[in-house]
Amino acid sequence: MAEDAGARVVAPGAEETERAAEAALRPKRLEDFVGQQVVRGQLSVVLRAALSRGATPDHVLLSGPPGLGKTTLAMIIAAEVDGALRLTSGPAIQHAGDLAAILSSLEEGDVLFIDEIHRLARTAEEMLYLAMEDYRVDVIVGKGPGATSIPLALPPFTVVGATTRAGLLPAPLRDRFGFTGHLEYYGPEELGRIINRSARLLGVSVDEAAAAELARRSRGTPRIANRLLRRVQDWAQVHGTPGRLDIEAARGALEVFEVDDLGLDRLDRSVLEALCTRFAGAPVGLTTLAVSVGEEPETIETVAEPYLFREGLIVRTPRGRQATAAAFAHLGLAAPEDGALFT
Repeated sequence: MAEDAGARVVAPGAEETERAAEAALRPKRLEDFVGQQVVRGQLSVVLRAALSRGATPDHVLLSGPPGLGKTTLAMIIAAEVDGALRLTSGPAIQHAGDLAAILSSLEEGDVLFIDEIHRLARTAEEMLYLAMEDYRVDVIVGKGPGATSIPLALPPFTVVGATTRAGLLPAPLRDRFGFTGHLEYYGPEELGRIINRSARLLGVSVDEAAAAELARRSRGTPRIANRLLRRVQDWAQVHGTPGRLDIEAARGALEVFEVDDLGLDRLDRSVLEALCTRFAGAPVGLTTLAVSVGEEPETIETVAEPYLFREGLIVRTPRGRQATAAAFAHLGLAAPEDGALFT
């Protein structure tokens, strides 16, 4: 229903606990946000200038791979301007009426965060254009020839859109954002700082070697770093060293949860093993690859492939995905001698 489009309803259980733990580790202010110096500095200027003018900040578009802090930055923007935060996502807004219900409930200075904004329905996109530019929506009453359009004025508000695929955003929507920031993967030093900060919030002690090991295997992603830290905390709890996370605990937990030296997990290795063994290094289409590992094509494309591409383990060719010589070496396999492999 339209009234439910702006709410995230999560069934109680492990997923809710996991999200609550993630939320507790999120920084609340821009000055506490680690990394992304360029975006953070630019966003600070935008927010401070708006506050000094007594105006709402321009609409903000944040792009980049999952887990780098787009949702956290949206929460920080709302906190910095002292506005309420409304969260929704593109897939949740299937009709213009869904969006109209959310927009009509906003108050002046509120921040509307739309995750996966590239997946908005077309009718909702067109309504959002008008709302972002003129702060109004046209509500259609009735059907057919007797339908009437009633303009509804909206208070000034800020849209924060997040996308992992900025290229899919239509130009009219992209152009209505006053500030666009692209988040990059984090370096080991930045991830180490995040791990140490999170450990303090969790009330545990993590030594330098353990923090470095976790940072190295976190795929440049703070969300993964925090999750691995909590799994190490679990391992230490079970093995009799609660509150003290050393290198032994880190390596023990990473082995139990199947995270290898490059940070690859079960899905990543399944993709590599399929490319290297089942298809012997030959190019493979995305759909065929997804079927071979028992996953959806979108999961392969958005979860596994970005990091595998970044590490030079697979490449895209005109005929499909192909493993590189580095992928064979990582799996301890001999590369085929009769096929041309990327190095």
